[in-house]
Amino acid sequence: MIKLGVNIDHIATIRNARGGIHPDPIYAAKYATQIGADSITIHLREDRRHINDYDVKKICKNKIKVNLEISLNNKIINIALKNKPSFVCIVPENRKEITTEGGLNLKNNLKKLEEIIKKFKAAKIRTSLFINSSLNDIRLAKKLNVDCIEIHTGTLANLVKSKKNYSKELNRIKKASRLASSLKIEV
Repeated sequence: MIKLGVNIDHIATIRNARGGIHPDPIYAAKYATQIGADSITIHLREDRRHINDYDVKKICKNKIKVNLEISLNNKIINIALKNKPSFVCIVPENRKEITTEGGLNLKNNLKKLEEIIKKFKAAKIRTSLFINSSLNDIRLAKKLNVDCIEIHTGTLANLVKSKKNYSKELNRIKKASRLASSLKIEV
C-alpha cells in the first residue's frame, strides 16, 4: 500500500532564514495530516539548519505520525529516543550538502548501526535506513534487522534531468526494491 509522507523541513528553513516564528512547521505538520498526509518527515540535522529540537518535541507530541530523519550522531540519537517519533530513518549527513547526496555506508558503519537499531527496537520505534540501490546494501540491511529502507534516487534524478539514459539506474532500483520486498523489508 502506498502512503503519503510530507517533508516539511523547508518550511523551517524559510522560518529560520527570516529569523521569526513564521511559517510555523508545527502548523504545517498538523495541516498536512488534516488534509490526508499519512505521516510527516522532518530531518533534525546536526547543524539545525531546518527543524530544531523544539520543533521535534512539539511535532512528536501532537499525535502525528512522524518520520524523523537523523544522522549517526549520539546527541541526535538521544533526542530521537527521548521524543519517540513513530519512525526513524538513519541518513548520512555532510555539512556542505544541500540535500542528502547518497546512501549510508553500511559496511563502514555496521557495528554502530547495530547498536543504534537495537536501541530504537527496544524503544519500539520503527527504524529505516537511507541506502544506495545496491543488492549488497539490501542484504546488510536485512542483517541489521531494519523494518524499512529508503533508496537514494539522486543518481536517477540527475540522469533524467540531464536527459541521459536512465534505464540502467532505474533497473538497479527496481532490483533492489524487489530483493528488499522478498526479504520482508518495507521499501
